[in-house]
Amino acid sequence: MAHEGRATGGLDSARGVPRQPRQRWSRSSFDSRGDGGRDAYRRGASTYAALDLGTNNCRLLVARPAGESFRVIDAFSRIIRLGEGVSQSGRISDAAIARAIDALAVCRDKMRSRTVTRARLIATEACRAAHNGAEFRARIAQEVGLDLEIIDRETEARLAATGCTPLMDPQADGVILFDIGGGSSELVRLDRSQPCRRGPPPPKIRAWSSLPVGVVTLAERHGGRTVTRDIYAAMIAEVTTFVGRFVAEHGGLGAGQIHLLGTSGTVTTMAGVHLDLRRYERRRVDGCWMGNDEVTRVIERLLAMSYEDRVANPCIGAERADLVLAGCAILDAIRAAFPCQRLRVADRGLREGMLVQMMREDGVWDEETRVP
Repeated sequence: MAHEGRATGGLDSARGVPRQPRQRWSRSSFDSRGDGGRDAYRRGASTYAALDLGTNNCRLLVARPAGESFRVIDAFSRIIRLGEGVSQSGRISDAAIARAIDALAVCRDKMRSRTVTRARLIATEACRAAHNGAEFRARIAQEVGLDLEIIDRETEARLAATGCTPLMDPQADGVILFDIGGGSSELVRLDRSQPCRRGPPPPKIRAWSSLPVGVVTLAERHGGRTVTRDIYAAMIAEVTTFVGRFVAEHGGLGAGQIHLLGTSGTVTTMAGVHLDLRRYERRRVDGCWMGNDEVTRVIERLLAMSYEDRVANPCIGAERADLVLAGCAILDAIRAAFPCQRLRVADRGLREGMLVQMMREDGVWDEETRVP
């Protein structure tokens, strides 16, 4: 898929702008499948949007079909920490709700300006876990005009797999895909996909699990600013319990050529540090390979940094400086259970999975026609 660049959250919010009566936007409001949706695609008129409101980030992609994939025409990403404190209080805080309203208003306006014809708007672990998740969703619908869909963990794992499958090594027998989130982490075992005549290959999921731990929850329990070796080991031990259950139920690596495939801010940040980028460059990070020894060296380098050093690093910054080592601990628990020699880094995931799924449903790629 072609991306036009990595968008950041440095845009003016819609707060303070007089609100005008407007239609509430839901998945069905954009859906172009009924009343000639496929005809609209054939005329090149369909514009798709995928919004992922996670525990840590709010992200949007707007795209149009292009050949065997799609072309991103607009994007937005902002760290809002929606799940901050949820693991202790059980509630999304007022401050986090205000940050979400700001970010979602920007997303709404982008979808309107791009004349989106079909969209999917999802929320994940923070909204699943919070006692006031339904109340938050209702407030977003009223104040921003967006109807969020709170998806379950299986749907989250499947969307991540759909978005990342194109980065599987076609010579590998399978991959261990992991998506390290803010409040949960998805672990998926994929077998080699069958090729398609057109479009991205569909994932062939053998097993999946959602681990009830993410970078925000882990950092809140153990601390993220000052991380000693003992604290880091305690983080790994906590995650190992959950990863061990997956291995016990579904087995370890077994035979064949298997590699790790990681999608999240943790692995993209690690890749940026590994490449010594002066600023984050998606085109260099997405799809890059890291050997097992290279992953170890980056983690050791991060452990040796102070919090201030991590803030100063252009690929980490203040927004991730207290979370990145929690993500590394989750990765280390996965690496111990699945000792692969190679890791491929994906700067893609749920949003791309939603876009691919919507386009498949609209017949963009001939309903996943497979090569015999």
